[in-house]
Amino acid sequence: MASKPRLHYFKGRGRMESIRWLLAAAGVEYEEEFIKVKEDLEKLKKDGSLLFQQVPMVEIDGMKMVQSRAILNYIAAKHKLCGKDLKENALMDMYIESIMDLGEMIMHLPFKPADAKEKELALIIERATTRYFPVFEKALKDHGQDYLVGNRFSRADVQLLEVILMAEELKPDVLSKFPLLKTYKERISNIPTIKKFLQPGSARKPPITEKELAEAMKIFH
Repeated sequence: MASKPRLHYFKGRGRMESIRWLLAAAGVEYEEEFIKVKEDLEKLKKDGSLLFQQVPMVEIDGMKMVQSRAILNYIAAKHKLCGKDLKENALMDMYIESIMDLGEMIMHLPFKPADAKEKELALIIERATTRYFPVFEKALKDHGQDYLVGNRFSRADVQLLEVILMAEELKPDVLSKFPLLKTYKERISNIPTIKKFLQPGSARKPPITEKELAEAMKIFH
């Protein structure tokens, strides 16, 4: 029996969170080994586990995978969460890159200086509501299907739901002008594996706290 994937990262969202989401959506059980202090990270570097001296790192199928996009691509392909052909995969890649752009902005917000956070928050909401969400609203309207690409549940749906929920943590009514996305959010949230991941007590990580932020800064800087 194959061993469970083992995730190496600090106990926070960061670049590992999308990987947690995708594994959960695929119904894959996994284990986490948290990096709690800088020495934990240095040990991974010294024993050769980190190809580029960086985390996230996922032990899966006999590999020690690094680089979050590579890990996500592997999981999606393995669990058939990709498009049905080259064109669908190209469209999916375009959507996912934009989703990750917005996710990176949200992820970096807690690390911004206090006097810059208000301006950065306004920029995030502006980008979400004028650059990114209108595209996804139009996509759902134009093809009239339940999912973002084609008519099958895919990695794009998992990552879009993740970033929608992150944006709602910053501004609860961020979808007020996007009725199709609101309905879509509820639909994807009720897929059994996703619904399970959204329940209290799951491996999904909450927004980072000030204490966790300070601990992360000590580990990675």
